[in-house]
Amino acid sequence: MTVCHSRTRDLPGSVRQADILIAAIGKTEMVRGEWIKPGAAVIDVGYQLGTGCHQKSGHRLVGDVKFDEACQVAGWITPVPGGVGPMTIAMLMKNTLRASQIQQP
Repeated sequence: MTVCHSRTRDLPGSVRQADILIAAIGKTEMVRGEWIKPGAAVIDVGYQLGTGCHQKSGHRLVGDVKFDEACQVAGWITPVPGGVGPMTIAMLMKNTLRASQIQQP
């Protein structure tokens, strides 16, 4: 396992070695498609407003990975929005139910 950050020396080179990439940088579309190892699994945790015309405001929700480029290379990729968020909510509900059941006499 390798942990990197936005100022890691040769970040593209480090990313290119990953079989599983979890991007949680906080910088809109920072990870480019050419950085990604072919066939890698990409989990994009980022969630920011980017520019574009998908909404009336002129902004759209984007992640830390440039999706249009990455999906051409990655074997599996989570979209933003709709990827990690729904799974987080599902696990929160599951754990809430489990905690409630544990509290029952």
